[in-house]
Amino acid sequence: MSTLYTELGLAPALNANGRMTALGGSRLSDGVVDAMAEAARSHVVMDELLTAAGRELARAAGTEDACPTTGAAAGIALAVAAVIAGTDPARIEALPDPGDRPHEVVLQKGHAVHFGAPVRQMIALGGGTPVEAGAANRVRRAHLEGAIGPRTAALLYVQSHHAVQKGSLSLAETVAVGRAHGVPVLVDAAAESELRTWTGSGADLVVFSGGKALGGPTSGLVCGPAGLVAACRAQYAGIGRPMKVGKETVLGLVRAVREHEERRGAGDGSAPARERERMARLAARLDGLPGVTARVVRDEAGRDIHRAELTIDPAGAGRDAGALAAELAAGSPPVFLRDHHAATGRLAVDPRPLTPDEEETVARRLTELLSGPGPGHAAADAG
Repeated sequence: MSTLYTELGLAPALNANGRMTALGGSRLSDGVVDAMAEAARSHVVMDELLTAAGRELARAAGTEDACPTTGAAAGIALAVAAVIAGTDPARIEALPDPGDRPHEVVLQKGHAVHFGAPVRQMIALGGGTPVEAGAANRVRRAHLEGAIGPRTAALLYVQSHHAVQKGSLSLAETVAVGRAHGVPVLVDAAAESELRTWTGSGADLVVFSGGKALGGPTSGLVCGPAGLVAACRAQYAGIGRPMKVGKETVLGLVRAVREHEERRGAGDGSAPARERERMARLAARLDGLPGVTARVVRDEAGRDIHRAELTIDPAGAGRDAGALAAELAAGSPPVFLRDHHAATGRLAVDPRPLTPDEEETVARRLTELLSGPGPGHAAADAG
């Protein structure tokens, strides 16, 4: 069947990587797609929609208010701008120049990640100057406190598998430092699903992605007290203008969050256990393929996600982990494994985006590639 993808010369990807921006985020439910289609068929006053949707999202997050955004990256920029410029139109329109306002945003060095773009750049877009505290693998309270001064506007805590997990301060410790020094704490919790866990941490503003764990379209939300969230919305008259979120995305996000709540309310806590069992079966099937040792591992950032991890021995597999991932991505259909640790010889299969048929395709493709001649063998045989 022809689709617009195929008309554009594209092959839909088989995503075993995770809910990744580079692969289009989440597979949307029929309900989310219907909500977006509903929005597309009529007009609405956007300021009223943002306010009404914010109330609904805030209810789910357990905060006073929320601001829909185009994504978590935009949410970071808007949050930084909010604590620097507030709702003052002149200051909003002057950003990213903060003028005489406090503008330094302190974060742990291991949190200055690149998630597809540098988090430092998102800070700068909002008028902030990033200040890194401590070393990548060792940060103490004294490091964070020593970086705070009269120009400090906020502390930023990044909850991410990209962040260095070893030797860093916890969010609770970061919030305690912020409270002790009267500095607001911003949290990038882009890929997290338990909204109230993070908003209940004592942080001032928490940023989530709508297109990852929540199952919505490419979007985001900033949650917190009414005054700070109003300041986030006010940035749409400034640096937020090129980040403006459309009516279709807003209604899709609201529907996705409602469905997320419904799953939680229905006691769908068994989903992680089912995914772990799936990955255990897959690991048992793949373990012992030439050059492959497979096991189940838990998400490195502490989320309740279990993946099948494949450790690749180049001598047995005929290629290293990076080359194997590239072969899968170049095939038909293109298969994308989780390759964050390919440099250390490890790949992984994430169960969340995969249908049973797609999981079978992953297993079949790996078996075909690793059981057949390696990529260098044909040339050697021809010689």
